[in-house]
Amino acid sequence: GPLAFDNAVSIVAAKTKGIKSAVAGHADILVVPDLESGNMVAKQLEYLANALTAGVVLGASVPIVLTSRADTAETRTASCAVAALIAHAKRKAAA
Repeated sequence: GPLAFDNAVSIVAAKTKGIKSAVAGHADILVVPDLESGNMVAKQLEYLANALTAGVVLGASVPIVLTSRADTAETRTASCAVAALIAHAKRKAAA
């Protein structure tokens, strides 16, 4: 990355634009510039593509789990799991 959304999720789009990247069309994680953008992308993926989402805000001293009132137990659990993995990696890097 960084890749535009279409190139991150579509191999066809990336090939059409001549992008050669190991993650083009295969992105597992999408990073957004702000909370509003992240909310829009997450809702689109969840409701239009049936994606499992996890809401985690980075940049603070600890990861912040951020979920919607409408999120499922599965999404809430995924958010906690991702936050725990990030916190563990930060502790390990600090040691």
